[in-house]
Amino acid sequence: MILTTTNSIEGREISRYNDPIAANVVIGTTVFNDGASYVDFFGGRSTSYEKKMQEMYKRVTETLKQRAKAIRADAIIGLSVDIDEISGKESQMFMITAVEKAIITGRLVGDVINS
Repeated sequence: MILTTTNSIEGREISRYNDPIAANVVIGTTVFNDGASYVDFFGGRSTSYEKKMQEMYKRVTETLKQRAKAIRADAIIGLSVDIDEISGKESQMFMITAVEKAIITGRLVGDVINS
């Protein structure tokens, strides 16, 4: 399935737009390695945070793809991803939100209709 941040797919004709689909993934910082506090203090990159953020992105985009397939869409356009921190009462969490437009494409220029 094509997933893009653009509002069109070059060479493809959009035959149907569906309502936007959203997905969220929320994860607590306790799942990150304790080494992150060391990096916070001394500076540098936290590979444990980076890996967890990449995993969150993958999970949210896979959820979008599943939801798009469920309504028989064959492509996703206009992908928008937002990452927020939720904290309070001695807890800290990260939330990734993705919103997209699931579409049905018709013809690929010079090709037959896709199924």
